[in-house]
Amino acid sequence: MIAIIDYQAANLTSVATTLRKMGAEVRVVSQPEQLAAAERFVLPGVGAFDPAMRVLRQRGLDEALHELVIEQGRPILGICLGLHLFARSSEEGNEPGLGWIDAQVRRFRTDGRSNLKVPHIGWNDIRLRKPHPLVEGVPDGATVYFAHSYFVQCEREEDVLTTTHYGHDFASAIQVRNIVGIQFHPEKSHRLGKQLLGNFLGLAG
Repeated sequence: MIAIIDYQAANLTSVATTLRKMGAEVRVVSQPEQLAAAERFVLPGVGAFDPAMRVLRQRGLDEALHELVIEQGRPILGICLGLHLFARSSEEGNEPGLGWIDAQVRRFRTDGRSNLKVPHIGWNDIRLRKPHPLVEGVPDGATVYFAHSYFVQCEREEDVLTTTHYGHDFASAIQVRNIVGIQFHPEKSHRLGKQLLGNFLGLAG
């Protein structure tokens, strides 16, 4: 069973629907005691960093996930804001993140001299930086759908799974042990998105 974590962010339903259409057993959960039966977790979301972290802590979901993901090694996938929550901190707010990856969340900068628009919305390509089962069968240069103003800046290059160029190269997917995160939206990325989600379903704990 896959537990999709409900922390009052948007976009949970579309991710759940996509996974169910792929044949996965999915439950949307919001309480720590509901997590134990899950084999893997998805932390999706469209929203703001501080409110999301406050809900995770107020409900005790942060501690429960730490036990299951960090201590027990169950796989977790963070999507967009869900990926940001894995980091130590974010320029979007003041709350500390989960701190599972050695990274900070930065905002795209515009200098007034370029046509760079924030948020970054639309289709863009991903460049593979290392092999991993999450991106198995995904061609280098494949296009996926983005909608974000912030990105994760990893301290360790080896944690970066794919990069994308938007004004500069940024990490569009990361992997640290059993923790994987993607900046783009697989539920909106058609065949490639389903390929990535299917790969996540097969990740070993």
